[in-house]
Amino acid sequence: MTKHEILKKYWGYDSFRGIQEQIIDEIMAGRDVLGLMPTGGGKSLTFQVPALAMEGVCLVISPLIALMKDQVQNLRKRNIKAAAIYSGMSHSKALETMENAVYGGVKILYVSPERLESELFRAKLQHMKISFFTIDESHCICQWGYDFRPSYLKIAEIRDIHPKAPVLALTATATNETAEDIQHQLKFRAKNCIKMSFERPNIAYIVQRSKEKLSDVANILQKNEGTAIIYVSSRERTTEIADFLQKLDITAEGYNAGLTAMHRDIRQQKWTDDRTRVIVATNAFGMGIDKPDVRVVIHLNCPTSIEAYFQEAGRAGRDGKPAKAVLLVSDYDSAILKKKINYNYPEKDFILRVYECLCYFYEIGVGYGIGVSKVFNIEEFCRIYRFFPTSVTAALHILSRAGYINYEDERDAQSRIRFIVDRDELYDIGHIPEQQNEFMQFLLRRYTGLFTSYVPIFEEEIEKNTGHPAQEVYDMLVELSRLGIIRYIPRSKEPLVTFTINRIDSENFVLPDSCYKSLKDAFAKRVHKMIDYIENDSDCRSAQLLNYFCEHADKKCGICDVCQHEKRAKNDDTITNTIESHIYKILSDRQKHHISELYTPDIPTTELARIIKQLLEEDKIKSVGALISLK
Repeated sequence: MTKHEILKKYWGYDSFRGIQEQIIDEIMAGRDVLGLMPTGGGKSLTFQVPALAMEGVCLVISPLIALMKDQVQNLRKRNIKAAAIYSGMSHSKALETMENAVYGGVKILYVSPERLESELFRAKLQHMKISFFTIDESHCICQWGYDFRPSYLKIAEIRDIHPKAPVLALTATATNETAEDIQHQLKFRAKNCIKMSFERPNIAYIVQRSKEKLSDVANILQKNEGTAIIYVSSRERTTEIADFLQKLDITAEGYNAGLTAMHRDIRQQKWTDDRTRVIVATNAFGMGIDKPDVRVVIHLNCPTSIEAYFQEAGRAGRDGKPAKAVLLVSDYDSAILKKKINYNYPEKDFILRVYECLCYFYEIGVGYGIGVSKVFNIEEFCRIYRFFPTSVTAALHILSRAGYINYEDERDAQSRIRFIVDRDELYDIGHIPEQQNEFMQFLLRRYTGLFTSYVPIFEEEIEKNTGHPAQEVYDMLVELSRLGIIRYIPRSKEPLVTFTINRIDSENFVLPDSCYKSLKDAFAKRVHKMIDYIENDSDCRSAQLLNYFCEHADKKCGICDVCQHEKRAKNDDTITNTIESHIYKILSDRQKHHISELYTPDIPTTELARIIKQLLEEDKIKSVGALISLK
């Protein structure tokens, strides 16, 4: 089938949008291509359509498990052979999926960048017939960019396994410099960037000065109907703000990386299904979320870069209908942003101190430690050595970049259970409801070793095999735990530290400029660009954003706070001129007139009084008591 026949058959569209067809033509011709498409631009079709038109498997590399699952589910509903391999998946299921891809049972295979480091996956990849590689969120490969992820640097290595397969890189946010670096890092055979306009004419970008942000949030939500996202800077605030909104009878849920994967999925689904109006989230939420009818995105805290802000704000109005992106700014936000430069890049002496304390924490001597991998309890570490967690996290990331350690602060730890009663006691328990008992029997049939140690379990697999929805699976596991039958440890994010080289002494400790100074300078530059944006009240917001992404704005948007202020000012000038002309016309005979003669039903009394006062102060008219005349 041709690309247009595929588009019509599987998606029901008669034609492509924007630059979709250009990108598809490039990848089908075997050429590497970088597609720059803002949120809502239809990135998915640029690889899904050619994947069906070309022979072999399209390997999609994405950092977002939620996106993988969502897209696979949607593709399968269209009878498209799609699959994903992600953390938390059982080994047998992952192996089965890879085998299917080798033998032609999969057309589109989603994997995380970390999966590419697996020896097993690389071995299977050699036997797959790859049509092309797709790298989603490709800005993550840029080392001095706003969202760098070390795992992305391994992606280019897979080109050696399938050197003839072209690469499609996709991102919603990239400056010209970032676009150049993406193509360099992915070893493009020739530079080839196709860019869609970053303009989102339906979004009103608003920077609102705020003395009381919570009150303003409530006011915005009460004045604007529809689904909303509120971005905050910390996990604790997601809960606080959600609780605050619930007390105002606004349905809201908190969402952050500290929740279990199951809870995140449940809360996201409720919001997607419009059972929850507002999701209050850290930046862990939103990438790849396919909800077109978000009417309002509110930022309570300023992001540290235009790129991050533009991507998060761009989740509003993907259906093309009017939407708002409101950034609430206090008198202190510019100063807070500047402080984040040093928070994210602390002094080198501090970084060395964190490294040495980390070695003491795990009792690793000089010349030892390579390969040691430990779960990292940041609260205990900071309590012992009297550090602030924010600064420690920043130092650990810098140490990772410098090659001393590998720090994974969002590593999924699989859910685990263990029976804490023995088999005989289990059968003597008589008060277990029938549904709970059936559920317990399924666990015993499915998993071995439950009476001797903690065993990893997979809630998604349990959900599929028992027919119980995700929330019921979680509730029954919790209930069995409450009854004292099992111990249930839900999946969580456990930071992990791995020493990649033996410990060195302080005299030999160095941080190359490429791992510290150049990155700090680039971060500072982005922060100051963000400050310029929030403090610039004279230029159209949309034009400022387009200019940042090296795109010229042909006209003002007309709907941002700056443009609206200009409109109001012009209207005020028009009203003022009209009233002044009215006053001068009456007083043109240079006689004294009683003030009541100036009043007319067509002119608001307050406006007339304001203009009279203004003309008196400017000494253009004079008054004696209630009598008015020209000066």
